[in-house]
Amino acid sequence: MPPSVSNPTPMMQQYLSIKEKYPDTILFYRMGDFYEMFFEDAEVASKALEITLTSRNKNEKASVPMCGVPYRAAQSYIGRLIAGGFKVAVCDQVEDPATAKGLVRREVVRVITPGMVLEDTFLEEKSNNFILSVFRLQDRYALAYLDISTGTFRVTESGSDRAVVEEALRISPREIIFPATSTEAFFGELLRVFPETAVTRMDDREFSHARSRQKLIEHFNTVSLEGFGCEQLKAAVSAAGGLMAYVQETQKQKIEHLDGIETYHLDSFLWLDELSCRNLELLKNLRSGSRQGTLLGILDKTLTPMGGRLIRQWLRYPLVNKEEIEARLDAVEEAVERHTESTGLREHLKSVYDLERLGSKIGMGQCNARDLLSLKQSLQQLPMLAERLSAFSAPLFKGFAHLEALSNLAGLIDDAIREDAPPTINEGGMIKPGFNPQLDQLIQISRDGKGWLLNLEAGEKEKTGIGSLKVRYNRVFGYYIEVPKTHAESVPPHYVRKQTLVNAERYITDELKQFENEVMGAEEKRSAMERDIFNEIRAAVIHLTREIQQAAKTTARIDCLLSFAEIAALGGYCRPILNREGRLHIEEGRHPVVEKTISGERFVPNTICMDQENFQILIITGPNMAGKSTVLRQVALFVLMAQAGSFVPAAKADIALTDRIFTRVGALDNLSAGQSTFMVEMEETANILNNATPDSLVIMDEIGRGTSTFDGLSIAWAVAEYLHDLAGKGVKTLFATHYHELTELARQKPRVRNFNIAVKEWNDEIIFLRKLVEGGTNRSYGIQVARLAGIPEDVIKRSKKILYQIENEGHLSPSPAGEASGQKKAKGAAVQIELFQSLEKSIMERLKSLDVTRMTPLEALNVLDDICKKSRAGSN
Repeated sequence: MPPSVSNPTPMMQQYLSIKEKYPDTILFYRMGDFYEMFFEDAEVASKALEITLTSRNKNEKASVPMCGVPYRAAQSYIGRLIAGGFKVAVCDQVEDPATAKGLVRREVVRVITPGMVLEDTFLEEKSNNFILSVFRLQDRYALAYLDISTGTFRVTESGSDRAVVEEALRISPREIIFPATSTEAFFGELLRVFPETAVTRMDDREFSHARSRQKLIEHFNTVSLEGFGCEQLKAAVSAAGGLMAYVQETQKQKIEHLDGIETYHLDSFLWLDELSCRNLELLKNLRSGSRQGTLLGILDKTLTPMGGRLIRQWLRYPLVNKEEIEARLDAVEEAVERHTESTGLREHLKSVYDLERLGSKIGMGQCNARDLLSLKQSLQQLPMLAERLSAFSAPLFKGFAHLEALSNLAGLIDDAIREDAPPTINEGGMIKPGFNPQLDQLIQISRDGKGWLLNLEAGEKEKTGIGSLKVRYNRVFGYYIEVPKTHAESVPPHYVRKQTLVNAERYITDELKQFENEVMGAEEKRSAMERDIFNEIRAAVIHLTREIQQAAKTTARIDCLLSFAEIAALGGYCRPILNREGRLHIEEGRHPVVEKTISGERFVPNTICMDQENFQILIITGPNMAGKSTVLRQVALFVLMAQAGSFVPAAKADIALTDRIFTRVGALDNLSAGQSTFMVEMEETANILNNATPDSLVIMDEIGRGTSTFDGLSIAWAVAEYLHDLAGKGVKTLFATHYHELTELARQKPRVRNFNIAVKEWNDEIIFLRKLVEGGTNRSYGIQVARLAGIPEDVIKRSKKILYQIENEGHLSPSPAGEASGQKKAKGAAVQIELFQSLEKSIMERLKSLDVTRMTPLEALNVLDDICKKSRAGSN
């Protein structure tokens, strides 16, 4: 008990006993028409919500800080707290104050956390809201995650802690839970990569395998977990059991719509780490973090919220199984060929609401009559969708089942619920006339009562001769007769005074009291009966939860396939051919995002050919702004799109099935972690070299720029060689660079080829042709690009003179306007440049003189070591 409370009231004692059980939440304590907060909760909430902080027992020496929000507006305030990372325990009155003996009993009915949200206003329509449970069992690392708003529940595990951290990044949870005593570096890494995510530590017992398995079996009412494919995955079961315990603890009820677990393996999908997802601007653009200018923004033409969530998942989890990919492509192709019918299907989808989240809200008792109306309208579309889809032959366009039962449910809701139903369920007005005879009778009593009151008022006016007499009602006094004081002498003796006002008197009569009992009783009975009918319909919905969720999944899949088809038809996309031979041939390919967003010029398509025999590593040179990065990203996006089941923007595309896509594209200083650009760059490169396989695709856009020229060139050269020789097979790599020396690799490695982005020189300026052509280039056109960027002409002229001196004279002359100190600096610069030139020339001459065919590996390493030492000494 807080020391500031002396002689607490029974109400405060009740509050403190409840708060003690929920110390890490802000307790919303129901008092009449308000939720009140006290002590530290009040101080924190008043600041977060920008509401007035007041105090209770102001006259006492130690007052109690407090603040409150209206009961009817609580949802918006709770949403703001959840968005700020807080947890809210909702404590309601669980008995009627009118009938309670003594203090009204209160209980926490629900704990709302960032990962336990059902309300639409707090959720992104086309994104999942996951809570993630993490557990380690010996050498196995497991993840279980749930979106309670949709019923999505998945588990996976791996022997690699790094793979599980990357998977957690792909899941992008709003909240994370793990055992309280977990102190391993693995959990520390999770906290590092999710610095702003809400974290909850739970009792270790909740993660025990036996306890977790039993909890899951009881919830799903099964004899084992074999049907979910996770019986043998002990770490995953433990993670799922801990998550289930947390759900039950916070939601205080059985989660009816949670009817299964999806078990998956990480190697069932093309692996694309978080860095590559960001580099390729898959879901968020690099400038603002929005979805505008992303692949998702281009491909997502879905018309339902669940379709939007699924297409996001498809892009984040591309398939590797050829048969599954072909099944999606078959469906997309048929939809493209039958574009008119597809358009008709999409019109029906516009009338389908979020079946997944509607089913979840209804199942958990967080719905109103309007949610039932949305469910009805959605279910009514399913038979029409199924009928139109019957003309399609692709298997993925099938799957609607239990349509008769769902149609009957829609009919029940249509018969019962008024179209103008109010947003609350406690005040009546939800049920249609004619649905329930008893309810109709109660409504009639209420309706007749209004007429009776008008007749009573007219009759009393006539009897008493008081023309200003009124019959009225308020919640405090009920029904009454009001007479101005100027007519007090005309009031009949049987009027009983009820209340005295300044200018009037209020009375009650036996006749009016009897009417009040009948009408008020009818109103209360009507509201109670409407709630009962509403709950009966809700129970009918819950009974068909599994069928509704299956219909939602089928609708989402069809929505995604039709979205892919719509983009393909309008954008002139082609169906990719998939192969297992390592071929990657793209004819006249266009970047799917850039072609839609560039202005002022036409997008230039490019043809790219890669294979395992001759064109495995493409060294791409060319000036900045010419389009190297666009070509690189374009190839990666084609592979990802094809394996997600989408057509691609090209004339033809033959795509090798790929297990992983790696990208090394630029780097930002991570100064807060003490990492320089070069360190970040090297860590990213190390990740590629340690994890790429012959079936991977590597995109490298400049490496080695964060260090000296010789070091950078040496690293870039060695990395390219390593990727060429990887596992004796090599890996397909697109390698953009400004180190023109790398083009020499094509002479030494049989599967390296040189390409460049063509430019045209005209009157000392360059024109970007955006065309990828075979062959290397030995020019960077840096000065011309600088001019395009707006560098002053004086600087451009001086740069050209300096470049000429370095290239042709081997030294740098001082600036004509330089003073003595400036000349001294220029002289020093000339010495440095001459040293650089002579050192580079010496190394090149030595390399040219070597006969590598007669050298042993040890001799070659000794020569290379000697060159490196001289290089370092020269640069120092």
